[in-house]
Amino acid sequence: MELPAVNLKAIILVHWLLTVWGCMNYMFPASYAWGNFSVLAVGIWAIVQRDSLDAIMMFLTGLLLTVLTDIIHISVFYPPNKYLTDAKRFSVGMAIFSLLLKPASCYLVYRMYRERGGEYTLNIGVTHAGRDRSTYEPIDQQDAPPQWPDSSKTAQQAY
Repeated sequence: MELPAVNLKAIILVHWLLTVWGCMNYMFPASYAWGNFSVLAVGIWAIVQRDSLDAIMMFLTGLLLTVLTDIIHISVFYPPNKYLTDAKRFSVGMAIFSLLLKPASCYLVYRMYRERGGEYTLNIGVTHAGRDRSTYEPIDQQDAPPQWPDSSKTAQQAY
């Protein structure tokens, strides 16, 4: 089952709106807003330069990093229950909703990266149990150059 094509503009618009709503109560520090809005600015760069693999890869990396930073911000700065007003509850709810949407957005952005021609494969070299010797060349069995010049070739005359 193939997922429908999602526009990059829609992903950025949804995350922008949720980030604005998450920041509207000044409960989170400025680093929450700076981190999320700067990643969204890189996403705008990915919209403007449709053929750039760097822009879409940086946007994907930024989204993945903001997943981690959002978890830290929400867990550290979540207020105690007696200090939760309705506005703070809404703000935290939108920040959590943005955090929950980010893995799906990362998957969709990764698909866009692949559509643009990007190929990211993680190869750390431990996928095989044994060594791959198909490209192995022993250095001690190379064809050695002849020790004496070949007599069939004539020597060039000095001019």
